[in-house]
Amino acid sequence: MKQSLPRELEKHLKKKCLSLLSYYQPEWENESEGLKNSKLSHLSAQMDNEKKRAESLKESSRENSVLLQRQTQLYLSEQIKCIQLLQSLILDHRLRIQTDLDRKKLDYFEGKCELVLQKIKTEMVEIQLDTEKLSSDLKASQVEKHSVELKLASFEMLGKDFEALADEYCRLRQEIEVNTWALKEFTQCKDK
Repeated sequence: MKQSLPRELEKHLKKKCLSLLSYYQPEWENESEGLKNSKLSHLSAQMDNEKKRAESLKESSRENSVLLQRQTQLYLSEQIKCIQLLQSLILDHRLRIQTDLDRKKLDYFEGKCELVLQKIKTEMVEIQLDTEKLSSDLKASQVEKHSVELKLASFEMLGKDFEALADEYCRLRQEIEVNTWALKEFTQCKDK
């Protein structure tokens, strides 16, 4: 058993090595046993090369990963700068538009205020004219009142005889007006 175990182990390892060889170089699978054995002697060196290549690729991958992270950070940093610039431009544009809108509103309200002031001035002039007219009417009424009071005072001095005379005068005036009207009507009927 001691003698057969190393042979079995060697066969088993050789089988594993051949399957590894056919994995790495599938084109050698149909080749002769001697050529395969020759290739197995170089398998160790080939595996070392593959291992070095894998480590090199791993290191390259690591470097690429670090580079990618740096580029991503740089990209994100540039994106943030662009967003901040865009926000600044939007704010500046909004402020410019807001200033224009405020100027238009101010012009509108100034115009409206001027119209209201003009209307108030017109109303003030009308009120002043009305006040002057009322003042002149009041003065005229006061003058007329004073005149009537003077006449009344002079009539009161004349006494009751004057009152009877005034009544007679009023009656005669009415009679004259009636007769004048009748005469006018009679003349008009006669002319027809």
